[in-house]
Amino acid sequence: MTNWLPDPALLTRPAYLSLAEHIARAIEAGTLAAGARLPPHRRLADDLGLSVQTVSRAYEDLIRRDLIAGEIGRGTFVRQKGGEARQPYLPERSGELIDLSILKPVCDTLHLDKIRAAFTWLGESLPASSALSFRPNMVMPRHRMIGADWLAEVGIEVPAHNITITNGASSAITAALMGVAPVGSTIAAEALTHHTLMPLCGYLGLHLEGVAMDQHGMLPAALDEAARRTGLRAVFLQPNVINPLGVQMPADRRAELVAVARRHDLAIIENDILARMVEDAPPTLAALAPERVLYIHGFTKITVPALRVAYLAAPDRYATAVANRHLVSSWMATPPIVEILSHWLQDGTAAELIAWQRLRLAERHELAQRVLPGRVPGAHPQALHLWLRLPEGRAEEEFVAEARLRGVAVAAGSAFRATDRGKRDSVRIALGSTDLEELRQGLSIVGSMLEEGAEAPLPGI
Repeated sequence: MTNWLPDPALLTRPAYLSLAEHIARAIEAGTLAAGARLPPHRRLADDLGLSVQTVSRAYEDLIRRDLIAGEIGRGTFVRQKGGEARQPYLPERSGELIDLSILKPVCDTLHLDKIRAAFTWLGESLPASSALSFRPNMVMPRHRMIGADWLAEVGIEVPAHNITITNGASSAITAALMGVAPVGSTIAAEALTHHTLMPLCGYLGLHLEGVAMDQHGMLPAALDEAARRTGLRAVFLQPNVINPLGVQMPADRRAELVAVARRHDLAIIENDILARMVEDAPPTLAALAPERVLYIHGFTKITVPALRVAYLAAPDRYATAVANRHLVSSWMATPPIVEILSHWLQDGTAAELIAWQRLRLAERHELAQRVLPGRVPGAHPQALHLWLRLPEGRAEEEFVAEARLRGVAVAAGSAFRATDRGKRDSVRIALGSTDLEELRQGLSIVGSMLEEGAEAPLPGI
């Protein structure tokens, strides 16, 4: 059993969260090694002058963060590093924390009213096929037609039968990767990319090549070099604001990347889940290169989180493979939820919610610029988040831990890195995960931390 103990005098309120952070820092520093057994709840409580409940809550927080694990009859142990990927967001929200770690749309009573009304409509209008059929081709053709019409409004001309309807963007990304890249092949992505892409490629037996980027996104010359060196099969791109930097890739950069993809015959997976919400966006990659782009357009982050539906539009050469991979991995999207989406696309509810979201995000970006002046240059007003580069000498993991001690959860940049080449310590701050007042408080705490500068941990922490 470990003899390490935090200094009780350094614990702050709330005590359970402070204790959890001290233990987390000791784990990250290696002071508490993998496999180390932590003291029993009561013993640690007595040693620190805390209640058993406080210690239990601290251990529960660390278990949720996958840092420790409890084994019945044996005790509580530090988990081995390098296992399952740690997600950038908190798995559960604690009432004492302002949670700016998870990316979600701004939500209000409007959204709950709309989805409740939709389920009432569904109860009266659900077709028998959506409730009783096991065959996707008996359920989805009409919904694919509606999807094709919707995509045409953003310049994506695709036959309805080339659209696979999935349970959200994650399912669409999985089907797209499986459809274009056999096991053992290599996929390219920007050095900063979707946080699920790294573990997903690992699960699918794919190698992920992180490609150099600048403030506008992937560098075409770097993609060309990677394709020559590694024999790439595909490239994953997020040119339209949903990328970690929250920026919009300019039209000329998109055209240059398409030219490289054509030169090496690469498939392009374009994750464009914000699509219609982003005003004045350049043409999509799918519009520039319809013969090779698999285009993903989701609705969870622009309408209501419960509407877990996405369209995956594929060119002829990949459409059958993508449909087959989705069939064996997910069978089909949940028909009643797809019914609601199609209804909302046709009656104008989706467009209404998208317009509402656009306005609310603009308000939150204005707030962020007031609270953090000059800290987030170039942030797009329709991005769901900010990407905050930390000052030199500020380590992101320590910054995230300190923010949690002060009552704010933000996401470490490490979760989004496909490569550490050119690393700059950063954090992501979600703007839609809480109300305006909590957001102001959370941003103010982050701003104070930046003004105070770095402080070395005390010995033994």
